[in-house]
Amino acid sequence: MKYESPSPLPAPVREKICKSLLPVLIDGLDLHSQIKVAHWNIKGPQFAALHPLFDTFATDLAVHNDGIAERIRTLGSLAVGTTRHVAKNSRLPDYPQDLTKDMEHVKLLADRIGTYLDGVRSARDVAIEHKDDDSVDALTGIVTMFEKHAWFLHASIDA
Repeated sequence: MKYESPSPLPAPVREKICKSLLPVLIDGLDLHSQIKVAHWNIKGPQFAALHPLFDTFATDLAVHNDGIAERIRTLGSLAVGTTRHVAKNSRLPDYPQDLTKDMEHVKLLADRIGTYLDGVRSARDVAIEHKDDDSVDALTGIVTMFEKHAWFLHASIDA
């Protein structure tokens, strides 16, 4: 830990929590860029519904990414996330750059949101274990929102 923190949690606990939050930030930054690629390139019969939906997902994720980065800083660690760092460290698979079909984007984003949620839940488990209610709250907000977004995508696939 490199900086003082206003948190009452002991420094070793804050460090463990930050180590669990950083992958959430990295995956979130990667997912945001993948959602934007889908938003920009989507074509097909579902374009009119999915184009703005994907933009909503990206906007929601940007807010949560910022919140996670700020939580990492509040706990006394550095929030890192340059494009090069994200590309090297994201747990998400790369997104195809030549994809345009609407339902293919839906399937890929549903899978990636699922992977992202797995990481968020894992970080939340660490926060629960160390009684960091504030991080638990932030992560639960992400889970709640992105489970709903995943449901929208899965409902489109199942139609």
